[in-house]
Amino acid sequence: MMRKLSALRGLVFSGAIAATLGVAQFAPAQRPPSVKLANGSLALKVYLPDADHGFYRGTRFDWSGIIGDLTFAGHHLYDPWFSAVDPGVHDFTYKEPDLEIVSGLANSATGPAEEFIGADGRALGFNSAQPGGNFVKIGIGVLRRPDAKPYDNFRVYEIVDHGIWQVHTHSRSIKFSQRLDDGSTGYSYLYTKTIQLVPGKPVLVIQHSLKNLGRLPIATELYDHNFVNIDQRTTGPDFRIIFPFAAHFLRPGKQDLCRVEGNQFLYNRPLAGRDEFYVQIGGFDSTPNNYDFRVENRDARIGIHVEADRPLAHASLWAIRSVLAVEPYISLVIPPGQTASWSYTYTYYRL
Repeated sequence: MMRKLSALRGLVFSGAIAATLGVAQFAPAQRPPSVKLANGSLALKVYLPDADHGFYRGTRFDWSGIIGDLTFAGHHLYDPWFSAVDPGVHDFTYKEPDLEIVSGLANSATGPAEEFIGADGRALGFNSAQPGGNFVKIGIGVLRRPDAKPYDNFRVYEIVDHGIWQVHTHSRSIKFSQRLDDGSTGYSYLYTKTIQLVPGKPVLVIQHSLKNLGRLPIATELYDHNFVNIDQRTTGPDFRIIFPFAAHFLRPGKQDLCRVEGNQFLYNRPLAGRDEFYVQIGGFDSTPNNYDFRVENRDARIGIHVEADRPLAHASLWAIRSVLAVEPYISLVIPPGQTASWSYTYTYYRL
């Protein structure tokens, strides 16, 4: 099946509109469009990019390949870590009296969500754009800079041009492509992402390519947020995160929540209430072998092994009570006319 999305309407969430929308509960009247893939070992739901009814419509994460549910060995991974979405929320918040987790629109993604950021930590062309001018987020489109404020990836920007999306689906794979041509910024590209299940194995492969069609080089970093929960279990001592190197905190973390033992990150107690843990990770070198980590849960007795064919540029770990996320970064520099390719392999296993 081919699904072609072009001339999609942009999304503008100004303060007035956000106030009108209020909190959108996580059960919309019209279900977000999605495709189901299965191979006998894994079954997953992949959401499709859709400006009107898509599951994810923020301007932080790549719109292609948002995974809403993955079933392995009777367990559900990648369920939403929030119970509601409010376009007026910056980042995420807790709603009284029960501290219900409410996500802002920019953050409301699940599973292996990816974000492209410029090498300077901003979106492509943001610094050179004047208020009212355009900049680019790969996997989203051309966005408008509304004012002179610094770039904020939790903010929702107006989408001026989504580019042209095509989606091809099969029983075990789905391929997304987005072509964006923007002469105003100098950035144009053809971006493809393929999610494929390996026949008969609990293995998911995500392959990417990015061809630079513009007049400016594309210098960007890309990270995968990896929103992990398992049957909505609470983040805590049943989880452990394993690296192939002796990891350490680059800055002091909250030692009451998490500690490092050798190559493992271990939680000291269940996260509760407003507990939040974030730390940047050190201890790796520039070889591709270090883009390799595992997340295991001894209660569910399953694990996730993630590998890539690119070296780590940075790595961090974030967690709240409903989700934990290992965030590995890679760096890409693509001259005009050139193409970069990379892939991730997710292997799901029993302990």
